[in-house]
Amino acid sequence: MRKRFLLVMVAAVLLVLGGCGKPSKEDVMKKLSNKWNETKGYELNASMEIKTGAEPRVYDVEVWHTKPEFYKVNVTQAGNEDSQMIVRNEEGVFVITPSLGKTYKFQSDWPAQNSQGYLIGTLAEDIKADKEVVMEEKDKEYVFKTATRNNHKKLLPTQKVHIDKKTLLPTKVTIHDETGEEKIAIKFSKISLGVEHKVADYAVKMDPPKAENDQADAEKDEEATETDDKTGYQTYYPAVNWEGSTLSDEQVITTDNGQRILMTFSGEKEFLVIQEPAEKPLNQLAVSVEGDPVDLGFAVAALTDQSIHWEVNGVSFFVASETLSKEELITVANSMTVTEAK
Repeated sequence: MRKRFLLVMVAAVLLVLGGCGKPSKEDVMKKLSNKWNETKGYELNASMEIKTGAEPRVYDVEVWHTKPEFYKVNVTQAGNEDSQMIVRNEEGVFVITPSLGKTYKFQSDWPAQNSQGYLIGTLAEDIKADKEVVMEEKDKEYVFKTATRNNHKKLLPTQKVHIDKKTLLPTKVTIHDETGEEKIAIKFSKISLGVEHKVADYAVKMDPPKAENDQADAEKDEEATETDDKTGYQTYYPAVNWEGSTLSDEQVITTDNGQRILMTFSGEKEFLVIQEPAEKPLNQLAVSVEGDPVDLGFAVAALTDQSIHWEVNGVSFFVASETLSKEELITVANSMTVTEAK
């Protein structure tokens, strides 16, 4: 009788110990998916540091999301008033640049096939989609190492998602290149689940330029022109280190809008770079563009099979190639660095 009692006690202890074991990767993934995807909407704020260029750049990111497919993402460079906004509503996907008064409209399923590290719903899909995802449990957090699912995935194939154990919300996402070096770091400062916005809050509105700023803008343009005449213009060059690819031709063409610079790169990787002052629109109508929106961090670009176009700091860029892949086009865009011509 005593032996039987001891066996029952041992079995009970083992059962308790088994129930107190560490949660499995599958258990945590299920909880995350339920918490992040079942919410009717959310708001979040984050900082994003991008280290793919010559110097690290830091951006403030604000996101609104309301189910099923309404998004508003505002990205502003730290210390700079210039910003870009991505809006998805029932009419399509829009990229808005308030400083230029421009709105571009895409026929795209963004962000369904182009996951972003600051969109927590797509992060949950990243974790679920990777059959080889690895989870590391630490004292206060879970860390998931997973493949990325966006247009940068060949250049930046992996990411680490840090999740607070108590809240089950992400605190940080780091995105890495093929060598494992960290290239993008996103730190979340605020995530509010269950926040819904009205459909009207996702309407695309562009305020017309203020009349009182016209004189100031004209004076600023005149001052910039004088500076250009004295010191030369600033030119951006791609800082890609591709063996056998060299700058074979550079032309400067004077237009009504300023100077258009054409660069031809020849060799194993051939491509054309065009840069010129970005034109301000004559009206507030959205302009339809081909391709998918790609968040470069410092700007949102329009990417097609053979070209990429974006605008930043008042400059319009266009890179075209019949031989570069989409990932290589993005590499060129991310590497553009300003150099003063003498």
